[in-house]
Amino acid sequence: MMENVKVSVIMPVYGVEAYVGKAIESIQKQTYKNWEFFCVDDGTKDRSGEICDEYAAKDPRIKVIHKENGGAPSARNVAIDQATGKYLYFMDSDDWAESTMLEDMVTAAEKNSSQFVVTGFYIDTYYTDSEKFVQEQAYKDCVYPTQQAFREDAHHLFDLNLLYSPWNKLFLTEYVKGNGIYFPQTFWDDFPFILSVIRDVERVTVLSGKYYHFIRKRQESETARYRSDMYDKREEEHGWMIDLYKHWNIHTPETEEFLARRYSERLIGCIENVTNRNCTLTTKEKKAKIREMISTPTAMQSVKLTKARSAYMKLMLVPLKMHSTGLTYLEGRIISKVKSGNTELFAKLKAGR
Repeated sequence: MMENVKVSVIMPVYGVEAYVGKAIESIQKQTYKNWEFFCVDDGTKDRSGEICDEYAAKDPRIKVIHKENGGAPSARNVAIDQATGKYLYFMDSDDWAESTMLEDMVTAAEKNSSQFVVTGFYIDTYYTDSEKFVQEQAYKDCVYPTQQAFREDAHHLFDLNLLYSPWNKLFLTEYVKGNGIYFPQTFWDDFPFILSVIRDVERVTVLSGKYYHFIRKRQESETARYRSDMYDKREEEHGWMIDLYKHWNIHTPETEEFLARRYSERLIGCIENVTNRNCTLTTKEKKAKIREMISTPTAMQSVKLTKARSAYMKLMLVPLKMHSTGLTYLEGRIISKVKSGNTELFAKLKAGR
C-alpha cells in the first residue's frame, strides 16, 4: 500500500528563525503522513536550531541534526546518508509547501515507477509583509515512456525553470544513493546535483500541479548583491549543459536555439551583476569586463542564434548584437536602477524573459 512508502524530507537550517517554523509546519500539515523530516542545523548562530528541537520534541518524525557550519550542500549530504525513506524530498527552510504536495508526488511515483518526479511551483516575491508578486511555473502532466522521450523534451522543462532546484522534485532514494549522487561543495547553487540525476535517468513523471512556494524578500534579494565569480560560474555551467546534450546525443535546431538563448539570458544576468550599484569596480573596469564577456565566440554566436521571447529580452539584445560595450554598459546601468528602485517592475519584466 502507498501508505507504507516513506518519504525522507531533508532541510538545511541556517539563520532562519523567523521562517523555519512555517516550513516545518507545512510538512506536518501534509495529507501524506508517512515521512521522516531531517532538519539539519548547519551551525546556525540564531535560534533556528533550537526551534527545530522544539518541534522534534513534539513530533517523533522530526529528526534534528546539529553540525558545524559547512553550507547547505554538506547539510543535505549528511541527511542523505541517514535517510531511510524510499523517496527523497529537499526543501529550503525559509519556504513552504502546499498540503497535498507529498501525496501527489508519491502517488505519481508509485503509479509510474518513477525515479524522478517534477512539479510546478510558485515564486512569491514580497515587497512588504503583505504585498507580493506571484509567478507560476508549471508544465503539462507528462509520463515519459522512454529515456529518449524525456531527453528530447527536457529543454521545455529547462525553459520553465523546472530542472534547476531540488525543491519541486521527488527522487527515488535507491537511484540517488545507488549512483553516488551528492550535492557538490564547490558551487553556489543546486544545479550540479540535478544534472547528475537527469544525466542517465530513465523514468520521469511531470505533474502540472504547483505545490512549493519559493519565497523572495525584497531586502534579501539578489538585486543588492554583487558576485565577483558569477561570470566564471555561468561559463562553467554552460559547459555542463553542452556536455549534457552531447552525452544525450541530441543536436536539433530547437535545442541549439535553447542553449544559445539560455546562454544569452545568463550573459545578460552577468552584465546586470557588473553594473550593480554594489559592484566596487571602477567604470573603466566595468566596461572592460563587459567587453571581455560579450566578445567571446560563444557569446557572439549565442546572441546571433537567440530568439527573444519578451520585450525585455529584445531590448537587452540590441546592444549585444551591435557588439557595443558602451551601450551594453548603459543599458545595464538602467536595468540596475530599475532593480533597486522598483523591484516589482523588474520582477515582472524578468518574468517575461
